[in-house]
Amino acid sequence: MNDADKGAAKPGRLLRFLNSIETAGNKLPDPVTLFIISIAIVMVLSAILAGHGTSAINPATGEAVAAVSLFDAAQIRRLFVELPLILTSFPPLGIVLVVIIGSGLAERAGFFAAALKGLVRAVPKPLMTLTIVFAGVQANIASDAGYVVLIPLAAVVFASSGRHPVAGLSAAFAGVAGGFAANFAITPGDGILSGMTQAAAQLIDKSYTVEITANWYFLAAIVPVYVIVGTLVCEWIVEPRLNAGAKWVPVAPPPLDVDQDRREARGLRFAGVGFLLVLALVALLAWEPGSPLRGDDGSFDPLFKSMVAIMFLVFLACGIGYGVGAGSIKSDKDAVVLAGKGVGEISAYLVLVFFASVFVALFGWSHMGSLLAISGAETLKSAGLEGAPVILLVAVILLAMGCDLLIGSASAKWAILSPILVPMLMLLGIAPEATQAAYRVGDSTTN
Repeated sequence: MNDADKGAAKPGRLLRFLNSIETAGNKLPDPVTLFIISIAIVMVLSAILAGHGTSAINPATGEAVAAVSLFDAAQIRRLFVELPLILTSFPPLGIVLVVIIGSGLAERAGFFAAALKGLVRAVPKPLMTLTIVFAGVQANIASDAGYVVLIPLAAVVFASSGRHPVAGLSAAFAGVAGGFAANFAITPGDGILSGMTQAAAQLIDKSYTVEITANWYFLAAIVPVYVIVGTLVCEWIVEPRLNAGAKWVPVAPPPLDVDQDRREARGLRFAGVGFLLVLALVALLAWEPGSPLRGDDGSFDPLFKSMVAIMFLVFLACGIGYGVGAGSIKSDKDAVVLAGKGVGEISAYLVLVFFASVFVALFGWSHMGSLLAISGAETLKSAGLEGAPVILLVAVILLAMGCDLLIGSASAKWAILSPILVPMLMLLGIAPEATQAAYRVGDSTTN
C-alpha cells in the first residue's frame, strides 16, 4: 500500500468519534442490568441522605420532604409485600398489554406489511422519496414492521425505477428511525411514555394525570417537518453522492406474486371495512350529549380517555378484517394464536418493565426524586433560567440525544430520566407533557 492509500484509509475525526461512541455503547450492560445497578445505587444513596437528615420544602405544596432510607425495616417490608402490585400498577404496563393484543394480531396477520407495501407501490415516481419517508414515519405504529418490511422494500422500489437502491434504503431508514417520535395516529409508544411521565409528575402532584393523547397534536404537526427534511436530504445530498460514487449493477426486481397481491388487496379492503365499523361505533357512542363517551357536562373528556380502548378496537378490527380477507385467519383459533404471538414478542419488554417499575417505585419511596427536583429547580432559578422554558426544553432535547447514542431503548432512558426531569421542570412551570415532547424529539432524531 502506498502513502496515498494509507492516507485515504485513515478514518477522519467524525468517524473516529462515532467509533468511540459505538465502542462505549457496546460495553454498556443490558438495560435490565442498568436498572438493577440503578436500584442498588438508589438504595445506598437513600441511606446516606437519610443519615444526614436531608430535607427540603416542596414549593408546590408547602410540605416538608425528607429523605427516607430504603434499608429501613418498614421499606424492606413494603418492598416484599407490594412487589407484585408495583409491577401491575406501573402505568405503562396495562396500556401496552391492551394495545399489543390488537396491534400484535394486526401485525402477525400481515396487515401492517401489506398496508406499507400498498402505500409505496401506489404513488407516482416523482413522489416516491416523499412517500417512502412518510411511510417510515408512520410505521412506528406497527412496531418493527417499518424496519423489517419498508426498508428492504424501499431499496427494491428504487432499484426497479432505475434509482440507486441504497438511496431508497436510506430514505426509509430516515423515516422509520429518525421520525420515530412523529405520527398522525396514536401509537403504543405514546402509552408507554405517558405512563412513565405521569408516575414522575405524581412525585410533585399526586393527582396529576398525563393522557395518552398528551403529545398527539405536536407529534402530528411535526410529521411534515420530518418528511420534508428527510426527502430533501435524500434527494439533494444522499442520492447525488451515491450516483457520483461507484457504479451499481441494476438487479431485476423479484417477480410479482399475482395471487399474493390479490389476497393482500382483498385483505386491505376487508380491513378498511373493519376500520369504518369501529369509526361508526365510536361516533355512535359519542355523538349525542349523554352518550357513553360524553361527560355529564357534554364534554368529550371520556372519549379522549378512551383512546387506548379505541386503538385496541381499531387494530383488532383491521387485523381480523385483513386476516379473513387475505386468508391468514381462517378461524377464531387463528386470531387468538396471532394475538398471543404478538404478546409473546414483548416478553423481553415485560422483564425490563419489572425492573423499571421497581426502580421508579423505590426512587419515589426514598423521596430522592422530589429532593433532586427541588434542588435542581432552585439551582436553575438561581441561574436565571426560571423564565426561559425554550432553553430548558432544548437542554432536555440535547440530553436525550446524548443518552440515545449510548442507550437505544426510548422507554429505558425515559424510565431513568423522567423521575428527575419531569418534577424538576414542573417546579419551574413547564408542563410534564412539554418535557416528554422535548425528550421524544431528541430521542428520535438521534436514531
